[in-house]
Amino acid sequence: MATPGAGRGTSGIGMTSDRTRARMVERLRGEGIRDEVVLSAMNAVPRHIFVDEALAIRAYDDSPLPIGNGQTISQPWIVARMSELARNGRDLDGVLEIGTGCGYQTAVLAQIAKTVYTVERIVALVNKARRHLQALKIRNVRLAHADGSTDLGEDLRVDAIIVAAGATHVPAPLLRYLKPGGRLVLPLARSDDGERGVQKLTVIEMAPAGPREQVFDTVRFVPLLPGLA
Repeated sequence: MATPGAGRGTSGIGMTSDRTRARMVERLRGEGIRDEVVLSAMNAVPRHIFVDEALAIRAYDDSPLPIGNGQTISQPWIVARMSELARNGRDLDGVLEIGTGCGYQTAVLAQIAKTVYTVERIVALVNKARRHLQALKIRNVRLAHADGSTDLGEDLRVDAIIVAAGATHVPAPLLRYLKPGGRLVLPLARSDDGERGVQKLTVIEMAPAGPREQVFDTVRFVPLLPGLA
């Protein structure tokens, strides 16, 4: 069986070329992404190998794309923004990602953290992400088929957690994995904020006085669901 992306190459040609990816990074900079470490990571990861070959020509557009199983690969700006909020100008030792999907954000996080722990509830996407990460020879990622909406049963202590699915409340079991000063970044749609169903990119920081919440951009993600599939 051919490796996904085989025949396309990591450099790509035309609309999947290094030059096209560099233009994407310049667009992200113009749209307010300021963290040069994150921008460098976005430039290093060939997004076109994470999507079906028929969609590769659109890989560097700033839009989500379908990856199967009712899921999407997030638009580049969202990936960069969540990574920037998670990093917050710091060096990251460990990051936990909830919702691996096709592995694109995982690959970006692997450029900016020493170790990435990532879980995905849909086994078909676990297998797809594993093939993509192997194709790029990314070795600082631990990928598991697991339910990220609950306690993972792992002895983890990380600097940041990124949840790549929309929640209606802060998943409290995940907070125990954060080190002091650690940050949880997630799309959150509270039912009591007067904007029912509107997801806001939210950061929960483990400050010395207790968890501190900051609300940022309006976003739209698939829902965070329990159980395995």
